[in-house]
Amino acid sequence: MKALISVDIEGISGIVHSSETNPERYDYQRGRELMTAEANAVIAGVLDAEPTADVLVADAHGTFRNLLPEQLDRRARLVRGKPRALNMLAGLDEETDAALFVGYHVRAGEGPGVLAHTMNGEILDVRVAGRSLGEIGLNAAMAGHLGVPVVLLSGDDAACAEAAALIPEAVTVPVKEALGMAAAVTLHPEEARDRLRRAAADAVSRRTEIPSLALTGPVDVEVDLASPHTIDLATLIPGVSRTAGARTVAFTAPDYGTAYRLILLLAQLATIRPA
Repeated sequence: MKALISVDIEGISGIVHSSETNPERYDYQRGRELMTAEANAVIAGVLDAEPTADVLVADAHGTFRNLLPEQLDRRARLVRGKPRALNMLAGLDEETDAALFVGYHVRAGEGPGVLAHTMNGEILDVRVAGRSLGEIGLNAAMAGHLGVPVVLLSGDDAACAEAAALIPEAVTVPVKEALGMAAAVTLHPEEARDRLRRAAADAVSRRTEIPSLALTGPVDVEVDLASPHTIDLATLIPGVSRTAGARTVAFTAPDYGTAYRLILLLAQLATIRPA
């Protein structure tokens, strides 16, 4: 049995502010330690259910160099650094039996949700076949494209609600109740880890009962971008065009896997500033 655990930081218990998620801020080291400890709880839960499982952990926040390798459960392998194929889902393939999303957050414009955003502050919204999707939906659909179910998601209550609307059968673990962009009522980190370990074991045990989120056929995508400069760059990509909306570019991809990669490219272009 192969499991991929994708770990973000904004949805970790105790995290409420960017000072805990940004390598240049004073409280980042504490955030990394909390993130690593929750990853370990989920690893332990997977291995409680499947002691011989092959467990990959994808560091899925910012630089993708946040989890502390020396503190990570030695029974798992760590996917670290960027750029890399499949971004937050690096290591996922058709042989993966289950994906688990840990520390995820609600999409841009939704909430109240702790540190809500989609990929970065430059992506205002992504609509796939007319449906607004954040990192939860975009990544779950990519897993589904490869036939892999997302069996567990943890984060604040808003993130869990977003996941439940997409995959009702998945196990969700709310580790805090969002009060706003930078405020929450949070579980004690040890309580959160205990719940995550039990939930991960349950989710992996029921993986065959949880359907994957598959989007078939050609896929229409619209992306709202904050910067006109990014829109200028985006339209250099064949097949990507401006729409009537001042901030929107659109394209049609032959399948979701292609759409996902183009969305990742647009997010990367959004980080480029005018020369």
